[in-house]
Amino acid sequence: MSRIDDTFARLAETGGKAFVAYMMGCDPDFDTSLEIMRGLPGAGVDIIELGMPFTDPMADGPTIQAAGQRALEAGGSVSRVFEMVRAFRAENSTTPIVLMGYYNPIYAREGSVDRFLAEAVEAGVDGLIVVDLPPEEDEELCIPANKAGLNFIRLATPTTDDRRLPAVVKNTSGFVYYVSVTGITGGPAANAAEVAPEVARIRASAQLPVVVGFGISTPEAARAIAGVADGCVVGSAIVKLIGEGRPVPEIIDFVGALAQGAHAA
Repeated sequence: MSRIDDTFARLAETGGKAFVAYMMGCDPDFDTSLEIMRGLPGAGVDIIELGMPFTDPMADGPTIQAAGQRALEAGGSVSRVFEMVRAFRAENSTTPIVLMGYYNPIYAREGSVDRFLAEAVEAGVDGLIVVDLPPEEDEELCIPANKAGLNFIRLATPTTDDRRLPAVVKNTSGFVYYVSVTGITGGPAANAAEVAPEVARIRASAQLPVVVGFGISTPEAARAIAGVADGCVVGSAIVKLIGEGRPVPEIIDFVGALAQGAHAA
């Protein structure tokens, strides 16, 4: 079992819900980003979702796009993100880390997929979310990642109908990430009443935990969404504070309030 599997098994024993925090690697710089990352488990974060900065994101709204640009300007890259993971793992061997990003930086690396997967495993990464590789391209990265021992986490959306869903979840592992709204990150607020039947439908098809992201920015929203799913993800609300240059303790306190909301579900 992976760290991700262990986390959901532990939570299931008590009926607990997972809180997943997203942050962009190397935003606003390597040292500050690592300091924030190191503070997340103590704030109650169950899984860390770490963005890989990229110049041309597809699913990210203005807040996370700006974070990626700040990270790139500070020297952020896939290699630097791996350095962050290694530094984090020197102090924490239990909290799962999921890298989220796009295929281009992976494909562009010398050695391409094989090198990327080997480095990810060596660094201590547990899972991948690569939003621009559909199931038809599973041989490209998804299946090799699973063989390497990394969970490949697929996105399902409000437009993923019953005909498409089996293909989406076929090679997914760890959990399914349900995008609660049609649109980009940092968009409209998620609605728990609308999310609940979709989570049940996906869970029945995938036989995996379903974690909901997009449109969650307050402890109350985290509690409501986690209450109808196996957990929730907050990203833009956290990244916004980082972009405003808020002190790290303030950011960690905010994350802690979100985590408490999810865990109270």
